[in-house]
Amino acid sequence: MKAWRYSEYGGAEVVKLESDVPVPEPTDDQVLIKVVAAALNPIDYKRRQGILKGNDAPLPITLGYDVAGVVVKVGSEVKKFKEGDEVYGDIAYKAFDEPKQVGTLAEYTIADERVLAPKPKNLDFVQAASLPLAVQTALEGLERADFSEGKSILVLGGAGGVGTFVIQLAKHVFGASKIAATSSTAKLDFLKSLGADLAIDYTKHNFEELEEKFDVVYDAVGQSDRAVKAVKEGGKVVAIAGAVTPPAFLFVVTSKGENLRKLNPYLESGKVKPLLDPNGPFPFDKVKEAFSYLETNRATGKVVIYPIP
Repeated sequence: MKAWRYSEYGGAEVVKLESDVPVPEPTDDQVLIKVVAAALNPIDYKRRQGILKGNDAPLPITLGYDVAGVVVKVGSEVKKFKEGDEVYGDIAYKAFDEPKQVGTLAEYTIADERVLAPKPKNLDFVQAASLPLAVQTALEGLERADFSEGKSILVLGGAGGVGTFVIQLAKHVFGASKIAATSSTAKLDFLKSLGADLAIDYTKHNFEELEEKFDVVYDAVGQSDRAVKAVKEGGKVVAIAGAVTPPAFLFVVTSKGENLRKLNPYLESGKVKPLLDPNGPFPFDKVKEAFSYLETNRATGKVVIYPIP
């Protein structure tokens, strides 16, 4: 099969499209998926640069975490899926602790049953592929911060892959009393369209100087030293990037199909929407270009690879 792999750590130049990669074989609790679409995430290029070098899977590594596709083979102990099922998920149960050698930027991939969910009926494969890692990171961060109905939240990086879902989930799933979010000037209206009550232009204003403080600050950009100044006494600061200043805490998402199943009703009702970067999707032979674009940090929403042959 064709797959995008790297055999050494480094920049985008180490990634190569190989055409003679063996199709992976699922174990008893795994399924083999014909990949229809796959999304890119910052962890993909950070891993390629060597962030997991100490405990990474053996090289060569096939890139990709997010997948939407069709089950073509199931292991003997798989109960929830059968051949022909349309599924989506983030295939790495714990991205840092148990790195996978086989990723999703390939014609086929394998995934544990526990990380997959049925594809929402109203979404196409491109939309579904854009969701798993980012939407689960948003959900788990809100849960870890004990976010609940009536609380206020400030989202740093509200227009990014994770931030867009933090805003939507805070509003439609958790029932936030007030949502503030930061972005560049051009994306302020976009934040409001997602449900932000207050859109803050980080090029003109320092969010930590606002008189108002928040029950939760969700830091998706790596500014916890400033985020801790914007939280109420006794509030929570959750971070997914950068060095952490106490009392902020950092976490890495655990991928669970049950979390996607929990969100499927909100996705199928249209309350929570996937957000695709307008420059995509990128075709399978343009993966390097897609990574170069993602690494500019200018993407709005998710960068997806489609079609995959």
